[in-house]
Amino acid sequence: MNTELLVQLLVNGVIVGMLYGVVAMCFVLIYKSTQVVNFAQGEFVVLGAWTCLSLVISLGLPFWLAFVFSLVFMMIFGVLVQVVLLRPLVGEPVISVIMATIGLSIFMQALMNWIFGNNAVRFPQVFDQGTVTIGGLNVETAYLMSLVLSLIVMALFFWFFRYSRWGLAMRATAFNQQVAQSLGVSVGQVFAMAWAISAVVSGIAGVVIGLVSAVSNSLAIIGIKVFPAVIVGGLDSIVGAIVGGLTIGLLENLAEFADGQYLQWGNMYQVAPFYVLIVILMIRPYGLFGTPDIERV
Repeated sequence: MNTELLVQLLVNGVIVGMLYGVVAMCFVLIYKSTQVVNFAQGEFVVLGAWTCLSLVISLGLPFWLAFVFSLVFMMIFGVLVQVVLLRPLVGEPVISVIMATIGLSIFMQALMNWIFGNNAVRFPQVFDQGTVTIGGLNVETAYLMSLVLSLIVMALFFWFFRYSRWGLAMRATAFNQQVAQSLGVSVGQVFAMAWAISAVVSGIAGVVIGLVSAVSNSLAIIGIKVFPAVIVGGLDSIVGAIVGGLTIGLLENLAEFADGQYLQWGNMYQVAPFYVLIVILMIRPYGLFGTPDIERV
C-alpha cells in the first residue's frame, strides 16, 4: 500500500472537506432562516470567483483588494436576490420558492456564459511559493489559504449565532417566524441578511477554488457535490454541515485512493458520496445532526 499517497490524499480530503463544509453552511443558513433550499448556490460560488478574477485582470487591482470588493459585490447581490426575487413570494408554497431558485440558477448560468464565456481562466500568480512542505507533505499554498479562511468563517459563524443580536434574531426566526415577528424581529431583514451572508461565504469559496484550479462556469457543480454533505450532516445543523463536509471530502479522497490502487473502476471519486448519502438516509432520514420533525397526526 502506498502510505505516502494515502496520507497526502487524507490531508487534501480534510482541506477540501473544510471548504465543502463552508459551502454547506450556506445551504443550512438559507434553510434555517427561510425553510428553502437554494439550488443556485453553486452559481453563487462561480459568480464570486468570476467577479474577483475580472477585477484582477480587467482593472489590474491587487488580488486582496479585488477579493474584498468581490465580497462586497456578493453581499449586495445576495440582498438584491432576496428583495427582488424572493420577497414577493413570501406566503407562497415552498415549492414555488424552490422553483424560483432553480430558475435563478439557470438564468445565472446563461448570463455568466454570455459575459465570461465557457473557457477556464487561471488567476495570475498570487503567492510567491506555489507549494509549502509540511511534515514531508507538499501542500499547495492556495489549499492552506482555503483551510485558514474556512476556519475563520466557521469561527465567525459560531460567534454570530451564539452572541450577536442578529444571530439570535436569525435563530428565533428559524424556530418560529410568527413568534419572532411578535417579539419585534424584522423577518424581512433577517431573510435579507441570511442571503447576503450566504452570498459572501459562497464568494469566498469560489475565489479559493478558482485559485486552486481555475475559474470556469463548471465550478457550479460544487453545489451538487456539497448537497450530500448538507443532507448527511442535517439540513438544519451548522455543526452537521461542517461534519458532513469533512466526511464527504475524506470519502472522495479515500475512494480515489481505493479506485486508483485496487478497484480501477474509474468513477468512485464522483459516486462514493452519494452511496454514503443513501446509506445514512436509510438509518437517519434527518441526517447525523438534523432535528427530527415529529408531528401529531
